[in-house]
Amino acid sequence: MNRISTQEDEGLLVVVSSPSGAGKTTLCHRLMAEFPNLVFSVSYTTRKIRAGERDGVDYHFVDETTFAAMIDRGELAEHAHVHGHRYGTTRIAVEQARRGGKDVLFDIDYQGGRQLKTRYEKYGYLVMVFILPPTIAELERRLRQRATDDPTVIDRRLAKAREEIEHYQYYDYLIVNDDLDRAYDELRAIYLAAHLEKKRIAEIAERLVNESRSYAP
Repeated sequence: MNRISTQEDEGLLVVVSSPSGAGKTTLCHRLMAEFPNLVFSVSYTTRKIRAGERDGVDYHFVDETTFAAMIDRGELAEHAHVHGHRYGTTRIAVEQARRGGKDVLFDIDYQGGRQLKTRYEKYGYLVMVFILPPTIAELERRLRQRATDDPTVIDRRLAKAREEIEHYQYYDYLIVNDDLDRAYDELRAIYLAAHLEKKRIAEIAERLVNESRSYAP
């Protein structure tokens, strides 16, 4: 297991988005399994809980009234309407993890990604990655092969995928998932490189510059 040392109180926010079927969830799980300092942001949602899911682990499941009240109170760092349901992340959950030195992984769509980019990019601890399928035909094959949705739902997801892909320009990095292992290597490299950005470690560099000016061996 690997661990990345982060600056005190400066956890990284890692946003990973993609159309359904592009492999985002599998890649995110692999990244978290390798890096224990990376924690998953558990979103709130108004959709019904599915078999095998756990409230508070996969999502926080709430009703429409509760979700709307959270928006009105300004509690959400981001929220979006996806496939007929609402999803969102609380501001306090993000800040508690980040200020505790943890990196936070967001498995969210482009609407939430844009909101986080607007809110946090200026602070220098946000990296945004978009996972692309190699072709729309391959994406359709994957969705139908999963056999978890009826044909009407799959058609709706494909239509949504076309819309989502058009928003790739809001992301810092693009990964084409035509080979899962290679796609993971690329996501891993992005995560590691994000910790080495000049704006994140400039304070250390400046300290060394000052030390070198007065250093006498």
